[in-house]
Amino acid sequence: MSPVAAPADRRFRRAHVKPSRKRGALAAFARPVVKYGLAALVTGYVAYEGTSVVAHAPMLRIDRIIVHGNERISNGEVLAVLNGLRGENIVWTDLSLWRQRLLVSPWVRDAALRRSLPSTVEVVVSERAPIAIGRLNGELYLVDDRGTVIDQYSAQYGNLDLPIVDGLASRGGAATMSDGPRAELAARLIAALRSEPQVARRLSQIDVTDVHNAAVILSGDPAVIYVGEDRFLQRIQSYLELSPTLKARVPDIDYVDLRFDDRIYVRPVKAERR
Repeated sequence: MSPVAAPADRRFRRAHVKPSRKRGALAAFARPVVKYGLAALVTGYVAYEGTSVVAHAPMLRIDRIIVHGNERISNGEVLAVLNGLRGENIVWTDLSLWRQRLLVSPWVRDAALRRSLPSTVEVVVSERAPIAIGRLNGELYLVDDRGTVIDQYSAQYGNLDLPIVDGLASRGGAATMSDGPRAELAARLIAALRSEPQVARRLSQIDVTDVHNAAVILSGDPAVIYVGEDRFLQRIQSYLELSPTLKARVPDIDYVDLRFDDRIYVRPVKAERR
């Protein structure tokens, strides 16, 4: 009986067939890697070149800045703050940083900067509105409804008919800083009287040293009127109605306290001792 013969191609199958399968798998994997890798390189190069073109395109350089909404602050002052914006690339410049520069100006309450392609930036300014002349450490300043100091009061603001407010100075703060609660009290009082222009026009001075008790002086009347921290208009109107009767009884009034709605306290001016 003849011996069992081993397959003649055993060594061939082990040595050549299996490696052939590995090379086929690697080739199948490598082809898409190379293909998509080349595509990514081409895309990246095109994007880089496109970015470079946009960054250096002359037509995208800012050459016009248009300012809207400003009354007290001039166009020149706004443009001076934005010095350097002209000539920058309109696509890449950071407008939020330029907006922050504008907000440093005491007259600017808010600002918005908008791109208008290809080369214009529009600036919309919201200004602070002065509601009073604050007396801070002996100096006079325009202040808004938040007590923010806008500018030192001078002849150029002589056309503003505003009351003088005392007691705004922040304790321990800078000479031009207002105390928040006291500024808020003054702002509420002024706003309340605006609904009656005839009364508002007579408002001459306010003292908010006591944050719970505002003191008022009306034009043409030296008496100090204490009106508390609410119902300002009603209390001042009641004083104006009762003023002739009060002055008939007390010719020289030092102050009138109207904080207690059912009672009125009147203090006469003390006669000087001789």
